Amino acid sequence: MALFSLPGCSAPSGPDVEREVTSTLESFYSAMKAGDATKAMTFIAPDALFVESGRLETRAEYEKNHLPNDIAFEKQVTGKRGQWQVKTQADTAWAIAMTDFDGTFEGSPVRFVSAQLAVLTRQDSRWLIRSVHWSSRRP
Repeated sequence: MALFSLPGCSAPSGPDVEREVTSTLESFYSAMKAGDATKAMTFIAPDALFVESGRLETRAEYEKNHLPNDIAFEKQVTGKRGQWQVKTQADTAWAIAMTDFDGTFEGSPVRFVSAQLAVLTRQDSRWLIRSVHWSSRRP
């Protein structure tokens, strides 16, 4: 007997999953904005990799070297993020958003557009960030 459809065997997708993914990402950024490094790292998978300015960082390297600067930046500069575009396949999601930054950081004016590409996986019914790639350009 052939089975043509197994509805209970695929991971759910659609608006609810997109909201969960978006919520995870916004919670990560909100924790940084609040200056809570410990909370921010709860959204990051143990084997996560970060890509920015042509550099690759492990989770530990990001937490030690880059996260403190991201927190300082988020606290000082206003960012207006566009809507997340989320795609999913089974327990994997990728999300893209653009953020316009305008303000002053460490006494210098800041104005640029940042693109963020995040890859997440669902593990134990929650989404974890596996990778983030940030790039920027002048408006």
